[in-house]
Amino acid sequence: MRILLNVREDRKMYRSIDLFAGIGGIRLGFDQAFGNDIKTVFVSEWDKKAVETYKANFDDKIDIAGDITEVNENDIPEHDILLAGFPCQAFSLAGHKKGFEDARGTLFFDVARIIKRHNPKVVFCENVKNLVNHDRGRTFKVIKEILEELGYVVFYKVLNSKNFGVPQNRERIYIVAFRKDIAPKTFEFPEKTDDTKVIKDIVEEHEVSPKYYLSTAYLESLKKHKERHASKGNGFGYEIRSTDSVAGAIVCGGMGRERNLIIDNRLTNFTPVTHIKGEINREFVRKMTPREWARLQGFPNDFKFVVADTHLYKQFGNSVTVPVIRAIAEKIKKCLVNSGLEN
Repeated sequence: MRILLNVREDRKMYRSIDLFAGIGGIRLGFDQAFGNDIKTVFVSEWDKKAVETYKANFDDKIDIAGDITEVNENDIPEHDILLAGFPCQAFSLAGHKKGFEDARGTLFFDVARIIKRHNPKVVFCENVKNLVNHDRGRTFKVIKEILEELGYVVFYKVLNSKNFGVPQNRERIYIVAFRKDIAPKTFEFPEKTDDTKVIKDIVEEHEVSPKYYLSTAYLESLKKHKERHASKGNGFGYEIRSTDSVAGAIVCGGMGRERNLIIDNRLTNFTPVTHIKGEINREFVRKMTPREWARLQGFPNDFKFVVADTHLYKQFGNSVTVPVIRAIAEKIKKCLVNSGLEN
């Protein structure tokens, strides 16, 4: 059955679909850039907890599709802009680097079959920086060639989040593909907008729960873990960040939280609120909170949290930096307007 939505026939309205939507970071950036000139008509996300967060923050009344591999491209509404953020584990240095050999790697081909059927004006993709080097460049070469075969002019660039108003050192590749009939001769990705933000600009305004402070036992184990790796010449281990510096890239697995610890001496209640080994450390070392991770990704303070912290860390680690997306989307909108084509 074809998925239909009542979309007002408005010459200024661009219709978009949100694939591998996560919690809606890419969509949020485009919504901010396009304002009332964009309408999301289809969303796909398989993670149920991410869907909970998405639905809490976007009041679309859209039935979010699950596994995109099970969705027939003919059942997807017509659209002008296709948004797709691939699962980070497939190509990330933080994952197993399986790429196209990983089942998740083939999800790009689901993107391709949707493009082939609907021929949207613009395709926007985000992925980890390592995509361009994966499998000696073959992975990215295949992606680029497929887009070109489908009739698109492909532009891409690696941008760092720390240059766009958030204190996070996060490099990602952004791919913008315009349909040939409306493609500009060149596409200028945005330059840095604000590289002045540091961690203290995003920390919680008030004392946070003791649950975010490390136990003495866990802090000691982290110190020993780092010492073992250091003795072998490895750089692995926890890291305490100065609040006058920027955070490292937040990631969904491994030691993502432990590599972005901070010292926050505002704690007044050292009584544990969760079961821990030992006591709450008196060095005031704590993890960043989910709200702080959200701010590192440029999500607004009114972005609603409706799931447990464990899920939130995963969701924001897997998400995108919204201000970077917005800056690129503003450039895309300008190109669409300049092309003289409306819906």
